[in-house]
Amino acid sequence: MKKPLGSIVWTDLTVENADEVRDFYSKVVGWKHEGVSMGEYDDYIMKSNDEDGSTSGICHARGMNDSVPPLWMIYVTVADVTASAKACVDNGGKVLDGPRKMGENEFAVIQDPAGAVMGIITE
Repeated sequence: MKKPLGSIVWTDLTVENADEVRDFYSKVVGWKHEGVSMGEYDDYIMKSNDEDGSTSGICHARGMNDSVPPLWMIYVTVADVTASAKACVDNGGKVLDGPRKMGENEFAVIQDPAGAVMGIITE
């Protein structure tokens, strides 16, 4: 089921040492993990102990993700990533990554005029 435009649909963290950080969050907050093959390495879907659904992702800062900053990033749905990225720049923000494809969706990482970063994505 699609969420309404403007909804937060995913949260992830992209870091150099995803295996270590995955283990950190498993020990600190009790998340379990499931590997997602990226070819030569795995990124991770993190899951709570109480439910089958995923809570977030922890990704390696490699390949297509090498320019994604190391922070917990929310992804918010938009109707058109390219148009929203242009609106970001037109209103004093920056596009840090993208727009580009992630699976079947298009996304970008933007920064607002105050310096806060978030992802925008089609669903």
